Amino acid sequence: MRIVIAEDDALLREGLALLLRAESLDVVATTDSPAAFLSAVDAHRPDVAIVDVRMPPTHTDEGIVAAVEARRRHPDLAVLVLSAYVEQAFATDLLAGGAARLGYLLKERVGRVEEFLEALHRVAGGGTAIDPEVVSQLFARSRPDSTLSRLSPRERDVLALMAEGLGNTAIAERLFVTEGAVHKHIRSIFAKLDLAPDDRADRRVTAVLRHLEDTQRRG
Repeated sequence: MRIVIAEDDALLREGLALLLRAESLDVVATTDSPAAFLSAVDAHRPDVAIVDVRMPPTHTDEGIVAAVEARRRHPDLAVLVLSAYVEQAFATDLLAGGAARLGYLLKERVGRVEEFLEALHRVAGGGTAIDPEVVSQLFARSRPDSTLSRLSPRERDVLALMAEGLGNTAIAERLFVTEGAVHKHIRSIFAKLDLAPDDRADRRVTAVLRHLEDTQRRG
């Protein structure tokens, strides 16, 4: 796995590089600015980019803007976004092109090495990994008139775990229910969110995006 890191905090940047290299992963470049990041992606064609949301010069959304541009140039690039806070604006900007090969973690998750590496490998493999705390806060901000109000508490639990990127087996284990029960809940979620079967769209991803985008509009 070839990785480019974009992080202006030198300690975190080099710490990440050391951690990943210790796991026999190939960190081909580390950068501290959006421009250097895009140049590194163009030059090295990595499998995954790890990008801080807030970067110079204004430390607002430069990382997100650079990540969006990197995916525009290289649609197969997997991106794992790191942030110190829950930033709702990432939802419509970065996820607009689809949630495949995309992750969003709080920086504190990096210290939980196994969870961080699991998310990294999931994103590199074409999946989605959204920090549980991000999901929790987004659900907490939902309004009563949201589309999600149609869902039962258990269905909301299932959707939250879907948002983290978990498959049916992992969801069943987390909730101590059978896979059959999880499958039933997911079918109900799709029906209540008006997501009809469509080969052109991943309904799991669409359900998660519906939640994230609905929460941002109402936040």
